[in-house]
Amino acid sequence: MNICVFSSSSNAIPEIYFEEARRLGQLIGVAGWNLIYGGANVGLMHCCAEAAREHGARTTGIIPELIHAHRLSNPNDHEQIITPNMRERKYLMRKRSDAFLALPGGFGTLEEILEVITLKQLSYHNKAVVFINTNGFYDSLLAQFERAYEETFAKDSYRSMYFVAATAGEAINYLQNYLPSEPLAKWFNVPDKENENRN
Repeated sequence: MNICVFSSSSNAIPEIYFEEARRLGQLIGVAGWNLIYGGANVGLMHCCAEAAREHGARTTGIIPELIHAHRLSNPNDHEQIITPNMRERKYLMRKRSDAFLALPGGFGTLEEILEVITLKQLSYHNKAVVFINTNGFYDSLLAQFERAYEETFAKDSYRSMYFVAATAGEAINYLQNYLPSEPLAKWFNVPDKENENRN
């Protein structure tokens, strides 16, 4: 199974996040799976990839040409794919992967994981999507999700589209037991406003 991991490319973050990234990489390798990731030689990306490879995983780094040109790509990957832009990078990561995990990260990580949730909502795929909520990193985002549910910007059934794991171990266990669900209906059944106004 090919596991896509979205994560930070920063080296400036607290050590607790690196510890969990290493643990995730180790568990991916021990499970006999492969890693698909952003291909950088910095941050949680690099940390997770190195640990995965050390424990037997095949690693594929997919990195845009602009970032590669800054010498930020990991030369140790079994396969390195350089894309012309971010759009192609994300497309290939999604296409090649059987599941998606998000370690803590910045704007890029948030965009990537929210995009795969949106695509699942629209029935473009039915793969597992997991947030690894190290140190409560995603608590504020999850609170925003709750507001969306409460005020009917999102259907309550969308909770089943993703899983929130406290640890890498919990995330791996979820993937090992994941069963694709039936596609969810996108649209709410709402009263016809025009007919309402006539009454």
